[in-house]
Amino acid sequence: MTLYHLEYCPFCIDVRRSAESLGIELQLVDIGRDPKARAMLMERRGRGTVPVLGIPSDDGESLMGESRDIIEYLRGLAAA
Repeated sequence: MTLYHLEYCPFCIDVRRSAESLGIELQLVDIGRDPKARAMLMERRGRGTVPVLGIPSDDGESLMGESRDIIEYLRGLAAA
């Protein structure tokens, strides 16, 4: 899974810390340093806000926004 984030975004920090505490490894893509990733978020979601979790799917990658939703999803994965 890929976490699109900004290094100092407090919501992104919450997601990164939660993933770490749950033992879930995420590929990190800082959209502040990767303009192509930011452009992809703008194109696919209509906005460049982060955090966004990229979840591999049959169609490529589904995108989940909102830190609370991402953390809840990660907790569900860890519990499974």
